[in-house]
Amino acid sequence: MVARFLFNGEDDAPITILLAHGAGAPMDSASMEAIAKALAAAGFRVARFEFGYMAARRTSVGRKPPPRAEKLGPEYRTAIEELGAVGLLIIGGKSMGGRVASMIADDLHAAGKISGLLCLGYPFHPPAKPEQLRTKHLANLTTPAMICQGTRDEFGTKDDVSGYALSDSIRIVWLEDGDHDLKPRKSVSGFSAADHLKTVADAVRAWAEALER
Repeated sequence: MVARFLFNGEDDAPITILLAHGAGAPMDSASMEAIAKALAAAGFRVARFEFGYMAARRTSVGRKPPPRAEKLGPEYRTAIEELGAVGLLIIGGKSMGGRVASMIADDLHAAGKISGLLCLGYPFHPPAKPEQLRTKHLANLTTPAMICQGTRDEFGTKDDVSGYALSDSIRIVWLEDGDHDLKPRKSVSGFSAADHLKTVADAVRAWAEALER
């Protein structure tokens, strides 16, 4: 049986980051493991959890598709309550997980329950469907937010995103030649996946240290 949360980093770290997974891969996927370890190395306590549909795939026969992101907000709120983080809390996740967090962030931030939002590979639109934007709520977001995005992410390239109306509270960190998992092609970019993970961790640390305490 898989634990409710997976943890990386020191228990007494001053800032906890709660991450949810993407639509198709679990909380212990290679990309989630890598980013959690990188953030922990930067001094954060990182917690990961799974939505119910993904946890069910570990025990059930067949693969149920994920619910619409809009329906997963209550599950994310429950995870926050169960985690009971002490100190500053940043919520977010990989792809869909970050999108779900972004939908509930403003209410939680206004209530003083979270300090920020971290999205890793935000799914601005489905692949090959740039007209189906998932950005309406991001135009007026008030929660301090960081989005770490690969420049060739098929869910939103740098060229795509440059034309979107996004809130001034959002800071985007671009990873050169990164894909949806933030991985570059070393032969093209000159960067390795490890390089990009360190860039993300360092950027998140600098940004998080400036959040209101």
